[in-house]
Amino acid sequence: MNFAERIPMTRPAFLLGLFLLFLAIGCREEPGGSTVVDEGTITGPNTPTPYALEVPDYFPAPVVDPENPLSEEGIELGRHLFYDASIFSTEGNMSCATCHQQELAFTDGFGRAIGVRGEPGPRSAMSLVNLAFNPNGFNWDGGEGKLWEQAIHPVENMLELDNDWQEVIRKLREHGDYPARFRAAFGIDKVEEIDPELTVKALAQFERTIISADSKFDRVVYKNTDFFTELEQLGADSLFFVENVPPGTLHPGCGHCHNAPQFGDNKFHNNGITDVETINDFVDKGRGDITGNPFDNGKFRTPTLRNIALTAPYMHDGRFETLEEVIDDYAAGGHGVENEDPNITGFSLTEREKAALLAFLHTLTDEALLTDPRLSDPK
Repeated sequence: MNFAERIPMTRPAFLLGLFLLFLAIGCREEPGGSTVVDEGTITGPNTPTPYALEVPDYFPAPVVDPENPLSEEGIELGRHLFYDASIFSTEGNMSCATCHQQELAFTDGFGRAIGVRGEPGPRSAMSLVNLAFNPNGFNWDGGEGKLWEQAIHPVENMLELDNDWQEVIRKLREHGDYPARFRAAFGIDKVEEIDPELTVKALAQFERTIISADSKFDRVVYKNTDFFTELEQLGADSLFFVENVPPGTLHPGCGHCHNAPQFGDNKFHNNGITDVETINDFVDKGRGDITGNPFDNGKFRTPTLRNIALTAPYMHDGRFETLEEVIDDYAAGGHGVENEDPNITGFSLTEREKAALLAFLHTLTDEALLTDPRLSDPK
């Protein structure tokens, strides 16, 4: 028998032990000194720290969402949620990062996004880079007005995460870590305040920090710390940013829609890749399904070309496996549908010119983005 066993427990000692046991059962410790008690009250830090995006001076001003101001705690919560496969999908094996992988410039390498059931959706997963500068709706069709609104639907879409928000919120409220993070990010007091809106707002805060601005193009044109090769320079000066020079000579003129520094125009176009008889014949009507205007049928958002060498396959449905195929299709011209963009005129390139255009497109790759620890899985 040890020393402690020889000491009889007095009534005060028994009551004290019972009280401590009650505390142990009734509360659970959270990170940062926060505690969740049985009544669902969360204690601990609850004042979010404002965060200002780090934006190059040659970029446009980011779009400000007064309903979802950035904070350090909100961004970090969003990063954890973005990578957490145990929370969102019905099988507990798929996260936002499954379709938006950092090493692929936040795409997934598939022509059409693959959901939790292994079935492809109708469209490819768009890159998440530089969404903070998008003023004109999200997704290929622009159907979601705010970034955080865009994140609502994948959870319950049977071709994506195939879950329901009630189950997701249950997991978050019962989690050993997330209640404290939600309190720190949004100042809430009760676990019952954790809801879908706060969840997707945290995701959107993190996604707004995914900024690509350190490609070779940036270093050459804006930072004066690098140089184009002769082939890259030819691709930029004589092909990408030039149209019909000299007069009567058709060139790609990619920069008309993919203009710097974002290399996209946040608009919607029928880029002539689908051969249909009339504007009513598009299977995927794209923007037309959102506006209800038949003239918008077959129009899709101009994606950014930043990191384009990493984001194959290409187009809204992933129909082209390589950049060479994309160039060849544009060179052939469109199909003459009445709402086709007037810049789809066709052109002819020599093998050297084609190589030059490809070389220039590769200068848009931001290697730092692919390994930035601030954007990586926190676990």
